[in-house]
Amino acid sequence: MCYVIVTSRTLLWTLLTIATSLAMVAAVITPSWLIGPPRKPGLRSRTYTETNSDEIYSRAICIYNRCTKLHKVDQLFTDSCAPFVTSFGMPSQEFPNFWKAALIFFAFGIALMAFTVFTSVLGCCIRSIVKKSIFTISGTIQAIAGLLFILGLVLYPAGWGSTRVQLVCGENAQPFLLGDCMLGWAFYLAIGSTIITFICSVLSVQAEISTSSDKVQDEILEGKNLICLL
Repeated sequence: MCYVIVTSRTLLWTLLTIATSLAMVAAVITPSWLIGPPRKPGLRSRTYTETNSDEIYSRAICIYNRCTKLHKVDQLFTDSCAPFVTSFGMPSQEFPNFWKAALIFFAFGIALMAFTVFTSVLGCCIRSIVKKSIFTISGTIQAIAGLLFILGLVLYPAGWGSTRVQLVCGENAQPFLLGDCMLGWAFYLAIGSTIITFICSVLSVQAEISTSSDKVQDEILEGKNLICLL
């Protein structure tokens, strides 16, 4: 017989898994990982103090995406945010090899988290897969996803010495050295999502314990199919 069991810990684990997966997707697709120094559109040498602040902007770049301003007619400029990657065969100076590897690690990590989103929802009525606890399997997968995210985060700054990054951050930019840039909010979001991924892995253990508690067993003995203990 199928029992639908929802506890406060399984609900927390499920919601946190969904939120973490979405947050990591948002971090990876957002260009605001590296923020360049303030500049005026069309002029490399202009700084924030040399021109009207209304005309100032900062370029941003992430693993495969970038934001800048493109020149239009009549001296107008428009924001342009788009992927700069056309293929994995691009030269390393244009698309650093470290970033190629990081993108793969993030993609696999997000795919694993997407799978655990499915299993966390499924865990309300199915407690085992091939005689293994669905919570244990999900928690292990989440830990693996967290490790992949860490690898991606470490590889990203290793590619800062490329020509593409130096065009944004200046010639002083080197691997693990920001140059004239600063880290953007999306990079910190990726770090936070990685930390919470490991928290989800730990919570999966508590979620499993909560579905096997004495209160749950009492509800089952009473003949209830829908058990909600919040």
